[in-house]
This record gives sequence, structure tokens and C-alpha cells, in this order.
Amino acid sequence: MPRDIHPDALALVRHFEGLYLKAYLCPAGVPTIGYGHTAGVRMGQTINGLQAEVFLRADMAEAARDVDRLVKVPLTDRQRGALASFVFNLGAGALQTSTLLRLLNQGDYAGAAGQFGRWVFATVNGEKVQLPGLVKRRAAEKALFETA
Repeated sequence: MPRDIHPDALALVRHFEGLYLKAYLCPAGVPTIGYGHTAGVRMGQTINGLQAEVFLRADMAEAARDVDRLVKVPLTDRQRGALASFVFNLGAGALQTSTLLRLLNQGDYAGAAGQFGRWVFATVNGEKVQLPGLVKRRAAEKALFETA
């Protein structure tokens, strides 16, 4: 039976993504709606809060499947949720090639938790910059990961 996404992880993503009922272009130029949903979104599209929640749960379930595929050690529901938020935001490829995953799969949970803070940069106008929103999000993901 598939595991549900921990409510704290859903709340974290809701908080950091924000709710947009009308499609907009994210900083990367991708049409986005709801809580950061991008699949099949077209500009001019509108949804309601229920549809945003449906999209969020489906997107987070997909991210959690990626986590389940990549992580080879046992995870609590909160750890899994924190990693699903990370994948939702950065993509499975980021986790797959990360030191975070390598340390985690070696059983070094504390070392893995310490890696969240490295993922706070974005390329803006061709320059790598630290984004305050990502600093806060990674800190929240780390805190969730470290909560038993």
C-alpha cells in the first residue's frame, strides 16, 4: 500500500509555493498554477482551491515515488516528506546526483541533513545567487527531516 505524504510536508510546500488560482510564469519562464504545479499548465488557465490541492497531492506523490526509488535506507514519514518537498522543488535529478543522497544511503542521516543548506542558489541573469526564499525552504525541509 502506498504511503501517504506527511501533512507537515504538504503544509511546507503550500507555504513556500503559495497558492495561485490563475496561471503565471515562474522565474524560469514555465507556466505554473496552484501550489507550483507545472504539468500541462497553459497561460490564462484558472483553477479553484480544490483542484490546486489535487494537483499538489499528485505532484508530491510523484516526488515521493522518486524518493522511494532513490533512497535505500529506511525513512520516517517526515524524512520522506522533507525529501519529497526537495524533489518537488528541484527535481529528482538534483537528489539523484547529490551528496545528500550519497550520505543518506550510507546511513549518515545527520550528514545528509547537513546538506539541505547547500541547495539555496539559483541562476539569475547568468549569475549564481543565493535566494532568501530557498534558504528558508531548505531550513524548513532540514527541520522536518530531523523531526522524529
